[in-house]
Amino acid sequence: MSDLEPRLRERFTAYRADVTTQVVSPGPDLARRTLRRRRQTRAVAVATAAVVLVLAPVVANAALNGERSAPVPAQTVDPTAPPTTGTLPTPSVSESPSSTPSTAPGAPDGRISRAQLLAARLDLPAWPSVAPESCTTSKVRLATSSNKDFVPLLTDIPVGHADVDADGADETVAVVACRYGEALAKQVVAFDRNDSGQIVPLGRVVRTTDGIEDIRGLKVTTAGSIEVRVADLQPCCDIPTYWAQEQQRTYRWEGDRFTQTDGPTKFGKDPRLTDLRLTMTYKLGAFVENDARQYLTTVLTVKNVGPRDVERISFRGLGLGEPTGGDWSKCGKPPTTEPDNSVCMLPGIPAGETRRYTFEELIPGGARQEYMAPQNIAVTHWDRQDRRWRDLKPDDNKVTLNLG
Repeated sequence: MSDLEPRLRERFTAYRADVTTQVVSPGPDLARRTLRRRRQTRAVAVATAAVVLVLAPVVANAALNGERSAPVPAQTVDPTAPPTTGTLPTPSVSESPSSTPSTAPGAPDGRISRAQLLAARLDLPAWPSVAPESCTTSKVRLATSSNKDFVPLLTDIPVGHADVDADGADETVAVVACRYGEALAKQVVAFDRNDSGQIVPLGRVVRTTDGIEDIRGLKVTTAGSIEVRVADLQPCCDIPTYWAQEQQRTYRWEGDRFTQTDGPTKFGKDPRLTDLRLTMTYKLGAFVENDARQYLTTVLTVKNVGPRDVERISFRGLGLGEPTGGDWSKCGKPPTTEPDNSVCMLPGIPAGETRRYTFEELIPGGARQEYMAPQNIAVTHWDRQDRRWRDLKPDDNKVTLNLG
């Protein structure tokens, strides 16, 4: 141990001199500036002392073992340079999550049954412009079905439930309607509850307007999207259900209203339809000998302007006498769905082609013709499934024979 004492004393002397130069007071002026800028107190002195206490055993241990450690950065600093005024690094402290439960109230439960909707007095969004003002929107008691006009009702389409506004609680989506005449104004409405538990409308998803004439189905996904099956026609009166084109459109809540996010935005031309054009010419012949009547020859011309072939056609309002021209050999009986059993089903016409049909009959001659009523004649497109179709331009599907 006697061999180590001189060396150990030299090491401690050098260490003491070096550390002393680092902790010397920076002087009153610099200290005041430091205190004003950093707002530090005795923590600096305490932290500096702690560094000394930690480093001393390490240096002593190195000296005892004869190790020559590389100088720390403080040892390479010019002793005549003013000491640094920066604060010592503060060890980071990991904060544990607060175990205190949140006191914020959750969103009201907007899962509402069909029975609850029918039992409540509801406010509704505005009806489509085609619906009269008699279709009410304030404090409405929905009916299940009604043959009376202007009575808002809950349709048979099932209600859906999902968190559509991303507030953490479910809402309810339903289809409501209001009858006016033979048609129904419809709209898809999302309902929620307010803080008092009352049922309130969150917003309208879509309604029968702007090209949408019917709402036929509804599906609410777990992701909060609302899929609505819409149609460009609403069956009523003599309009068959198969005439309508259907589309599926998807809507989502966008902060303050619903917007369409997927699916077609409008209906185009129905690819199942074509354009038939009907024209007519007629000619009065000479009087029959010893008779006050004369022959009337009428020619009906049908052109399929396209874009698709027509499988079969029929005429309505025919009272033109005996057919004497055209392909009448395949005249068949009308389908059972056709109310006029006098209709004759004729072979179809390919797109771009024309067919002519000639009729002849004896009619009262001369001035007696003025007592004949005008005859309205129309041509209709049929398919091979006995389904009657509308025309792309129905105004040119009919003609009138007026001899008066």
